[in-house]
Amino acid sequence: MPELLPDVLRHLEDLVAFDTRNPPRLIGTGGIFDYLRAQLPGFRCEVVDHGDGAVSLLAVRGNPRRVFNVHLDTVPSSEAWSADPHVLRVTHDRAIGLGACDIKGAAAALVAAANAMNGDAAFLFSSDEEANDPRCIAAFLARDHGFLEAIIAEPTRCEAVLAHRGISSVLLKFRGEAGHASGAQAMTANALHQAMRWGGNALDLVEAEAGACFGGLAGLRFNIGKVEGGIKANIIAPSAEVRFGFRPLPSHDIDALHLRFGACATAGALERYEETFRGPSLPAGDTASAEERRLLARDVADGLGLPIGNAVDFWTEASLFSQAGLTAFVYGPGDIAQAHAADEYVMLEQLQRYADSIVRILGNA
Repeated sequence: MPELLPDVLRHLEDLVAFDTRNPPRLIGTGGIFDYLRAQLPGFRCEVVDHGDGAVSLLAVRGNPRRVFNVHLDTVPSSEAWSADPHVLRVTHDRAIGLGACDIKGAAAALVAAANAMNGDAAFLFSSDEEANDPRCIAAFLARDHGFLEAIIAEPTRCEAVLAHRGISSVLLKFRGEAGHASGAQAMTANALHQAMRWGGNALDLVEAEAGACFGGLAGLRFNIGKVEGGIKANIIAPSAEVRFGFRPLPSHDIDALHLRFGACATAGALERYEETFRGPSLPAGDTASAEERRLLARDVADGLGLPIGNAVDFWTEASLFSQAGLTAFVYGPGDIAQAHAADEYVMLEQLQRYADSIVRILGNA
């Protein structure tokens, strides 16, 4: 097997140099996509602009039935970086740069592996994963793509992850009635009081789910991320807003959970309950079908000689492929602990191992 690491690092250096931060997602059809097209000779390449900086590239060689997906957008950099985040730094054991771990390292390895082999291959590069706005994947899955399996690149330490939580984000608006804080009606008319009562009931709901489990995951993840409202201490708050999110197991019914969270509010207190984003669990489906899909994904990963990892708490777009009927799992180099961190890095050994496995997979396609 050829030594691919020098080629992987060469591509990774070029990919990191492209500014694909999201937000602001100022990404066009040229730039990084021109680069990838130039590095994939012999591939049929189709670039699609989905609007607002969401761009995808589907590169196909031959007639594969399996597609590899990797997103090219990154989170914004911070002042905590010790050097220019768009200049790759390579030490004796790691490659440091914005997106190196999440997940341009995988993109670089896919390109290097493709050029080391001549067999069938299909890569879907996207640029909207970090925005919770999966236009690229939705458009791809809506077309007659012809693929049966999907391997989604995210940092999993080169282990095949077969299951992860879903995700749902919610906006709540509570109604109140302004007045002097000395009034007895403040206890019930204050929208912030209603929001706090809702929060206590919601926390009790989550604690009651501690015994739920699926594929090594247990309980319901929950977070109140933002509470706003009121005017000042001596005025009854006429309105309040809460933003919260939860991460269900594949065995949870998201719609049923929404009904339960909504019922945590006092009758008449809620003016608005709006789900602002939803991502299904992996595998998608009800409890029975999710387990069946998990076993199918395990068989595919076993057949490709990939080690099976534990289920994870973070969400990925693999669930969207699963929801569309493809056998899907998550597999990529790097550790999720490095994703979104200052001086983000991926270990060189992980890049080499991932590239070697892609060469093997493409060779057996």
